[in-house]
Amino acid sequence: MKIFSGNSNRPLAEAIAKHLDRELSKCVVKRFADNEIFVEIEETVRGEDVYIIQPTSTPVNDHLMELLIMLDTFRRSSAQRITAVIPYFGYARQDRRTAPRTPVSAKLVADLIAHAGADRVLTMDLHAGQIQGFFNIPVDNLMGAPVFCNDIKFNCRDKKPMVVSPDVGGVVRARALAKRLNAELAIIDKRRERAGVSEVMNIIGDVKDQDCILIDDIVDSAGTLCNAAKALMNAGASSVQAYCSHGVLSGEAVERVQASPLKSLVITNSIQPTEKVLAAAPKIRVLSIADLFGEGILRINEERSIASLF
Repeated sequence: MKIFSGNSNRPLAEAIAKHLDRELSKCVVKRFADNEIFVEIEETVRGEDVYIIQPTSTPVNDHLMELLIMLDTFRRSSAQRITAVIPYFGYARQDRRTAPRTPVSAKLVADLIAHAGADRVLTMDLHAGQIQGFFNIPVDNLMGAPVFCNDIKFNCRDKKPMVVSPDVGGVVRARALAKRLNAELAIIDKRRERAGVSEVMNIIGDVKDQDCILIDDIVDSAGTLCNAAKALMNAGASSVQAYCSHGVLSGEAVERVQASPLKSLVITNSIQPTEKVLAAAPKIRVLSIADLFGEGILRINEERSIASLF
């Protein structure tokens, strides 16, 4: 097994390697003066089981191109098997045609990754589960729920929280967490007028005097979460916390979270936190998924089932 990292989230890659009691293998990913990406592997990988850790987060196109060139490099260097470890899969929200004459970019990215040389993909909490079917290679979609569940049990050990889905599309994810916590479930009926703007309409379930846990896969502008938190507090909730797998937090999202009634926002380090996000502590907390991905990589390498990690 050899583990390599692009430039997207090297601290996470180092933490995963540490969990596996290994060092990151040597690879140079740099840019020429015109910003063309150049990759050079500084050790042999012939016949090796290779893992490339590279979330396709902001800047998405740069990090995606890095991943594709790395995949091609390892394929041409005779690696036996190449696994693309993509904790955050960019373009996942473009998983269907939402209007005439629009793309399905998630499918395009899946094809690019496979054609570049990936033999399998390891990711976490895809925005839509059907994206696994966009690939013609095996895809393991880990769940952040076990990591969240342990944190919720520790911080809410004296309370019985209620899990809330911020929209109808996230009900399956929220129900799975509620089942793990043996908690009640509520749903927010959200109407979106245009991209990036949401409006809370109705709350399905009685949240009065409840400690609510909002669960979602991606927090981008944070508008949905903040509006949901306001609606829950207005409906009589005692407190509202949010757990999201991927903290994109673009634009004024951090300021929006700070000014919201959210008690806290918990994200994972699938995307490397910015200085602004880290400065927002303790309102925004970051949980590590290094152990989860390290165990997933180990089981793939040893040809063991990873279903128990779900």
